[in-house]
Amino acid sequence: MSSRAIWYVAATKKSAKNTLYMHCNVKPGASKNREGIGAVNDEAIELCVAAQAREGEANKAVIKVLSEVLGLPKSDLQITQGLKSRAKTVAAVGSWVNSSEEGCLQRVREYLDKALSQAH
Repeated sequence: MSSRAIWYVAATKKSAKNTLYMHCNVKPGASKNREGIGAVNDEAIELCVAAQAREGEANKAVIKVLSEVLGLPKSDLQITQGLKSRAKTVAAVGSWVNSSEEGCLQRVREYLDKALSQAH
Protein backbone atom coordinates (compact mmCIF):
# COMPACT_ATOMS: atom_id res chain seq x y z
CA MET A 1 0.00 0.00 0.00
CA SER A 2 1.56 3.25 -1.05
CA SER A 3 1.63 6.48 0.90
CA ARG A 4 -1.13 7.94 -1.27
CA ALA A 5 -3.88 6.18 0.69
CA ILE A 6 -2.33 6.41 4.17
CA TRP A 7 0.41 8.70 5.39
CA TYR A 8 1.92 9.75 8.68
CA VAL A 9 2.98 13.23 9.81
CA ALA A 10 5.18 13.53 12.88
CA ALA A 11 4.51 16.17 15.53
CA THR A 12 5.89 19.66 14.92
CA LYS A 13 5.89 22.97 16.77
CA LYS A 14 2.68 23.84 14.94
CA SER A 15 0.98 20.49 15.63
CA ALA A 16 1.89 18.86 18.92
CA LYS A 17 0.52 15.43 17.97
CA ASN A 18 1.57 12.81 15.46
CA THR A 19 -1.18 12.48 12.87
CA LEU A 20 -2.18 9.65 10.57
CA TYR A 21 -4.01 10.71 7.40
CA MET A 22 -6.22 8.41 5.34
CA HIS A 23 -7.64 9.16 1.91
CA CYS A 24 -11.10 7.58 1.73
CA ASN A 25 -13.57 7.11 -1.10
CA VAL A 26 -16.99 6.92 0.50
CA LYS A 27 -20.05 5.13 -0.88
CA PRO A 28 -23.09 6.44 1.02
CA GLY A 29 -26.45 4.69 0.98
CA ALA A 30 -25.05 1.15 1.10
CA SER A 31 -27.10 -1.57 2.73
CA LYS A 32 -26.52 -1.89 6.47
CA ASN A 33 -24.84 -5.30 6.11
CA ARG A 34 -22.30 -3.87 3.60
CA GLU A 35 -21.27 -1.02 5.91
CA GLY A 36 -17.51 -0.97 6.55
CA ILE A 37 -14.26 -1.23 4.62
CA GLY A 38 -15.00 -2.19 1.01
CA ALA A 39 -11.45 -2.25 -0.35
CA VAL A 40 -7.98 -0.88 0.25
CA ASN A 41 -5.75 0.01 -2.69
CA ASP A 42 -2.81 2.30 -3.50
CA GLU A 43 -5.07 5.32 -4.01
CA ALA A 44 -7.62 5.15 -1.19
CA ILE A 45 -9.58 3.22 1.38
CA GLU A 46 -13.07 2.48 0.06
CA LEU A 47 -15.71 2.85 2.75
CA CYS A 48 -19.37 1.88 2.48
CA VAL A 49 -21.79 3.58 4.87
CA ALA A 50 -25.52 3.08 5.21
CA ALA A 51 -26.20 6.75 5.95
CA GLN A 52 -27.32 9.03 3.15
CA ALA A 53 -25.15 11.94 1.99
CA ARG A 54 -27.26 14.70 3.48
CA GLU A 55 -26.88 17.00 6.47
CA GLY A 56 -23.57 15.41 7.45
CA GLU A 57 -25.08 11.97 8.11
CA ALA A 58 -22.57 10.13 5.91
CA ASN A 59 -19.68 12.08 7.45
CA LYS A 60 -20.73 10.96 10.93
CA ALA A 61 -21.01 7.39 9.65
CA VAL A 62 -17.48 7.56 8.18
CA ILE A 63 -16.08 8.59 11.57
CA LYS A 64 -18.10 5.84 13.30
CA VAL A 65 -16.91 3.09 10.93
CA LEU A 66 -13.26 4.16 11.09
CA SER A 67 -13.47 4.46 14.88
CA GLU A 68 -14.70 0.87 15.14
CA VAL A 69 -12.16 -0.49 12.63
CA LEU A 70 -9.15 1.33 14.10
CA GLY A 71 -10.09 1.01 17.75
CA LEU A 72 -9.89 4.77 18.31
CA PRO A 73 -12.48 7.00 19.98
CA LYS A 74 -14.53 9.05 17.53
CA SER A 75 -13.07 12.20 19.10
CA ASP A 76 -9.62 11.17 17.77
CA LEU A 77 -10.85 11.22 14.15
CA GLN A 78 -11.67 14.26 12.03
CA ILE A 79 -12.51 14.78 8.38
CA THR A 80 -10.01 17.39 7.21
CA GLN A 81 -10.96 17.53 3.52
CA GLY A 82 -14.03 16.57 1.51
CA LEU A 83 -16.90 17.34 3.86
CA LYS A 84 -19.20 17.65 0.82
CA SER A 85 -17.46 15.10 -1.38
CA ARG A 86 -17.17 11.32 -1.61
CA ALA A 87 -13.38 11.72 -1.59
CA LYS A 88 -12.39 12.54 1.99
CA THR A 89 -9.21 12.89 3.98
CA VAL A 90 -9.55 11.74 7.58
CA ALA A 91 -6.98 12.60 10.26
CA ALA A 92 -6.40 10.32 13.25
CA VAL A 93 -4.58 11.20 16.46
CA GLY A 94 -4.45 9.46 19.79
CA SER A 95 -2.93 6.58 21.68
CA TRP A 96 -1.35 4.27 19.12
CA VAL A 97 -0.88 7.02 16.53
CA ASN A 98 1.83 8.39 18.84
CA SER A 99 4.03 5.35 18.20
CA SER A 100 6.75 5.39 15.57
CA GLU A 101 5.80 6.05 11.95
CA GLU A 102 6.58 2.49 10.90
CA GLY A 103 4.67 1.02 13.85
CA CYS A 104 1.67 3.25 13.25
CA LEU A 105 1.46 2.47 9.51
CA GLN A 106 1.88 -1.26 10.16
CA ARG A 107 -0.86 -1.20 12.78
CA VAL A 108 -3.38 0.63 10.57
CA ARG A 109 -2.70 -1.83 7.72
CA GLU A 110 -3.35 -4.73 10.11
CA TYR A 111 -6.62 -3.20 11.29
CA LEU A 112 -7.76 -2.53 7.71
CA ASP A 113 -6.78 -6.04 6.57
CA LYS A 114 -8.68 -7.54 9.49
CA ALA A 115 -11.79 -5.46 8.68
CA LEU A 116 -11.55 -6.48 5.01
CA SER A 117 -11.29 -10.18 5.82
CA GLN A 118 -14.32 -9.97 8.14
CA ALA A 119 -16.36 -8.19 5.45
CA HIS A 120 -15.82 -10.87 2.82
